[in-house]
Amino acid sequence: MCPAHYNATYKNAFLSQQRASDANIYPQNADELKLLANFDLSKRKGMNGKGQGEQTNKAEILQRLQRDIAHLQGSKPASNTQYDFGLGVIQRAFSQGVFPLGAIHEFVATTREEAVSSTGFLTGLLKTLMGTEATVLWISSSQNLFSPALAFFGLAAHRIIRIQLTKPKDILWTVEEALKCGALAAVIGEIADLDFTASRRLQLAVENSKTTGFLLRCTARPLSTTACTARWRITPLPSAVLGDLPGIGYPRWQVELLKIRNGHPGQWNVHWQNDQFRVEHPDHRIKSQPRIKTA
Repeated sequence: MCPAHYNATYKNAFLSQQRASDANIYPQNADELKLLANFDLSKRKGMNGKGQGEQTNKAEILQRLQRDIAHLQGSKPASNTQYDFGLGVIQRAFSQGVFPLGAIHEFVATTREEAVSSTGFLTGLLKTLMGTEATVLWISSSQNLFSPALAFFGLAAHRIIRIQLTKPKDILWTVEEALKCGALAAVIGEIADLDFTASRRLQLAVENSKTTGFLLRCTARPLSTTACTARWRITPLPSAVLGDLPGIGYPRWQVELLKIRNGHPGQWNVHWQNDQFRVEHPDHRIKSQPRIKTA
């Protein structure tokens, strides 16, 4: 690096740090974040006259700045309680490896099959979130939720309060008010259309109550930008056969994390077996269903 470019680079880093110190403004992107961390580390080395523990200090500085940026972006710790959803490697995609609670998750679908798959995957999440005593509120405009099927995912139907409304604006209002109740483990709302302003209101509601919200959005319209913490798409896959027995196997999905705040989007194949999620290895192959001959 030539001296002129070197000086200009660290001048920019100094200005970034000066803004952070004077105006409480933090780096806006990853490049500026790393630049500021390197500059801060070089200052410490100059003050100490030594470069010992450079990698450790650099990692600590990056983690601190990442936490500060996440806080300014509205990402706040929902609670001290952490749940093991059994998602395996999917956990690494979340910020700090923790499933976001006290946040809004939207499940998008363009077909009825995807909508049903989203409901199945969401029900698996609720099993852990509800535990043995918690209650959730499910708000929709239809009666498509088949209560007896909830037992397959280990849920007690009497702990799911269902509200059926006809107008979309009434559903949205009810979801927003329900999210303000901290006594609920989660609120599920079936909402097709959602704009940024409405999603921001929902996100602000859960940040105060620490209640987790799930939005099931089945719509063929192009998706707009929202303030939701995570956006998922669940697509059905052929189920695995049980040994050599023909018939329907365990539910299996392609899980896409399209957007995650301060995390890493990704795609995985997951199936539900023995009351828990099982994330498949990338090289995993499902045996095809044997064909049944008919007369």
